[in-house]
Amino acid sequence: MVKKSNEPIEARTDGIIPIDVVTEMKDSYLAYAMSVITARALPDVRDGLKPVHRRILFAMNEMGLTSTARFRKSSAVVGDVLGKYHPHGDVAVYDSMVGMAQEFSFRYPLILGQGNFGSIDGDNAAAMRYTEAKMSKIANELLRDLEKETVNFRPNYDQTRKEPIVLPSAVPSLLLNGTLGIAVGMATNIPPHNLAEVVDATLHLIEDGDSTTEE
Repeated sequence: MVKKSNEPIEARTDGIIPIDVVTEMKDSYLAYAMSVITARALPDVRDGLKPVHRRILFAMNEMGLTSTARFRKSSAVVGDVLGKYHPHGDVAVYDSMVGMAQEFSFRYPLILGQGNFGSIDGDNAAAMRYTEAKMSKIANELLRDLEKETVNFRPNYDQTRKEPIVLPSAVPSLLLNGTLGIAVGMATNIPPHNLAEVVDATLHLIEDGDSTTEE
């Protein structure tokens, strides 16, 4: 076991900043863990989306790919998401898009896919240049009134444009689709729920705010 030293670290004049390795490991690990938790692995309870899902929907909305629009190549969407909001690799973005279009992955898919988007047996989706996509009707509800300053925005990764911190989310996406995420030091696994049952539960809570989980 490493012994802790209370001796002060001597200052240097050659441009190198001396630090205590134990303190630095603690601070760096905490910063890394929080980054994974808030920026990658776990959803925000307010809109039920992980950052990559939120950025995909926001980019598609900016491209005009609502549920009533025509389909566009998935590669166009992936390129827009990568270039403007989520520079973490095209495979990660496309895999997330595919999952959002699969009825066996999302109880209420947020993307309508055209082409081969894989199967429940584990078959991979076709390459992004062969598939097309647009938002589903329920995804429209997640973005409804976004232009009315209903949520706060923040600069994107290169400070060239703004992106929403969360989506307005007129529907409880976290309850409807559930989620699965593994971060550093914590994880989440929320099952999906039926829309009608969620509405019934909401009405019951409005009538009786002290209701228990069993009720």
